[in-house]
Amino acid sequence: MTSVVVLDYGSGNLRSAERALAVTGAEVVVTTDLERAASADGLVVPGVGAFAACMAGIDRAGAGPVIAARVAEGRPVLGICVGAQIMFDSGDEHGVVTKGLGLLPGAVTRLAATRVPHMGWNTLDHPAESELFEGVPADARAYFVHSYAVTPNADLDGVAIVTTSTHERATFVAAAERGALAVAQFHPEKSAAVGAIILKNWVGLLRG
Repeated sequence: MTSVVVLDYGSGNLRSAERALAVTGAEVVVTTDLERAASADGLVVPGVGAFAACMAGIDRAGAGPVIAARVAEGRPVLGICVGAQIMFDSGDEHGVVTKGLGLLPGAVTRLAATRVPHMGWNTLDHPAESELFEGVPADARAYFVHSYAVTPNADLDGVAIVTTSTHERATFVAAAERGALAVAQFHPEKSAAVGAIILKNWVGLLRG
């Protein structure tokens, strides 16, 4: 059976992610154990709250090198919400810049919108070559809760498959795929049928 670890580093919507992943047929474990995180077929890094707090949790747990090593070795990692944001170069919140894991190029900044946080269902503009979104209808909707995101940039477009969404006039990275690393700013575990397809696709990639 395909093994998936949901990393518990003190931040994240752990149980709903665990339940949604279990529906795919994977063997899912929520754990702080870095050895299990390193050896599982797939690793999920959730996250809620502030970028700096999530990075502090990752640092306390010593999880950064494990995540980076998995990606370097081509072993799948999925980041969700702030767990997606910390995969980028940095996060700028309230004028304080915090270094991220630097596995994707880009900075997390406040959405340029009058209504923040961006909360609720929004459409996704995903490219045809995306493996994560295979079978997901055009203009499908996913569930978001966030005030910060990465603005699409030339460096990111050059190295990753990028899915976007737009809140008011602010277009932001809703998901990105680069080799073994996939990130989703939205919550697939809260995105009903669309989220279920995306998680099934990701687990399917673990099985080869």
